[in-house]
Amino acid sequence: MTIANIDAAWIDAALTAARPPAVAALLRYFRDLDTAEEAFQDACLRALKAWPKNGPPRDPTAWLILVGRNAALDGVRKQSKSSPLPPEELISDLEDAEATLVDRLDGEHYRDDVLRLLFICCHPDLPATQQVAVALRIVSGLSVRQIARAFLVGESAMEQRITRAKARIGAADVPFGAPGVEERAQRLNAVAAMVYLVFNEGYSAGGQELLTRGALCDEAIRLARLLLRLFPSEPEVMGLTALLLLQHARAPARFDADGAVVLLEDQDRGLWNRRMIAEGLALIDKAVRHRRPGPYLVQAAIAAEHARAERPEDTNWARIDLLYGDLEQLAPSPVVTLNRAVAVAKVAGPEAALEMIEPLAPKLSGYFHFFGLRGGLLLQLGRRDEARVAFDQAIALANTAAQAAHIRLHLDRLMKEGVGG
Repeated sequence: MTIANIDAAWIDAALTAARPPAVAALLRYFRDLDTAEEAFQDACLRALKAWPKNGPPRDPTAWLILVGRNAALDGVRKQSKSSPLPPEELISDLEDAEATLVDRLDGEHYRDDVLRLLFICCHPDLPATQQVAVALRIVSGLSVRQIARAFLVGESAMEQRITRAKARIGAADVPFGAPGVEERAQRLNAVAAMVYLVFNEGYSAGGQELLTRGALCDEAIRLARLLLRLFPSEPEVMGLTALLLLQHARAPARFDADGAVVLLEDQDRGLWNRRMIAEGLALIDKAVRHRRPGPYLVQAAIAAEHARAERPEDTNWARIDLLYGDLEQLAPSPVVTLNRAVAVAKVAGPEAALEMIEPLAPKLSGYFHFFGLRGGLLLQLGRRDEARVAFDQAIALANTAAQAAHIRLHLDRLMKEGVGG
């Protein structure tokens, strides 16, 4: 990319992708979460001014680390053990000087700093919900609104969780080096949950958001693979990695040319990434031999049933129903039951599925997918007026334009059939 064709979308995507390793490296330098975040934000502001003028750097992450570190050192007036940085315009140029600067960061690979940061955020002194929330905020830069949506809680409540978590990390004098073997094992569940939520945030993106948030899926898979290197015999880490691979393998078929959602049963399975699918299935086979199933492994097994079906009608919905039953035992939640209802509708019909999800209404009153599924089931049962109400509620709760557009297709169908005005 040259100076002439660099655009805002490319810069936004580059900054999003660079955030995890850049913040992690800055934290290692300054040993303070707020300083690291502020340094990264300062570097982003400078990038927005420098990159359109001077052209994109060869390594955006290294550029942001260097500029952020320099800005933070100036701001807090600290002494640095590293060599002084040159002026920003020299860092931003397109000559070979940049490669030399990257080599001078230090002897460690900054890309692997992310995993260290995850384990710091998931310190056992913090409650589990605070661990995951602060990791999502600091590592991936998700907004408080996005994190609150993932946890199905209000924004103010999530803001308080994150603020308390950061304060506790600062007050507890948490070591900022890599945790030992025992500590890593203790924090593994929280780190895995964070990686999973990062993936989901990227997976739920649609339309223009794919340019920025879509990169989170790739980052989550990279982190899962790093976890697998640390815990090569842990079946849940195998299951997590397999789950992300199998889900992301469908990415090329999930949206049409206009950015509209394409349902699983309507997707062109020839577009699925077979290499990712093969890798995911191999990990599941390996994990199953350990005979210690966990929530991620069961979810991966469900995804595998879809991946193995050459046609939608070949899907083993009875097997998926049984697997969701296992998941309800391992990790009970209203969302798991809601997902199981999709399989129940295929096996036992829409009436049985509707009966299953009706008790979930109080807990999922702010959840888009609840009303989308409820509307679909009501439509199958011929209860069109009720279906329209459910679809209207789903549109009001849609997180992306693609989700809202998909529900409007159902409403258009109802209108054409002469329901309501």
